[in-house]
Amino acid sequence: MAKTILAVDDSPSIRQMVAFTLKGAGYEVTEAVDGQDGLNKAKAKSFNLVLTDQNMPQMDGITLIKTLRGLPQYKSVPILVLTTEAGDTIKTQGRAAGATGWLVKPFDPQKLMDVVKKVIG
Repeated sequence: MAKTILAVDDSPSIRQMVAFTLKGAGYEVTEAVDGQDGLNKAKAKSFNLVLTDQNMPQMDGITLIKTLRGLPQYKSVPILVLTTEAGDTIKTQGRAAGATGWLVKPFDPQKLMDVVKKVIG
């Protein structure tokens, strides 16, 4: 059975690129348009990996990570942040919230694949 990934980003073009890259490698991808949509989808279905943007309307990535980490089914699920934010302060906040890793946009599809394979196989 294919591993499932939740891709949360308010940019339709980034969601499409992420979904295209991951689906091409055999993963099943569900897209969410912002943190709140991502949280709703994460509660409705279990995922093997969550990939989230940081700057989004409704709920930002750090808040989404903290909220997901509070749910029993997401205590140990890898959560990667895919964002334009590259500062140490925001990365520290991400790690404190429970982020597994950090990728900076624009992303290299091969690098994304390498990281995803590393965290969920």
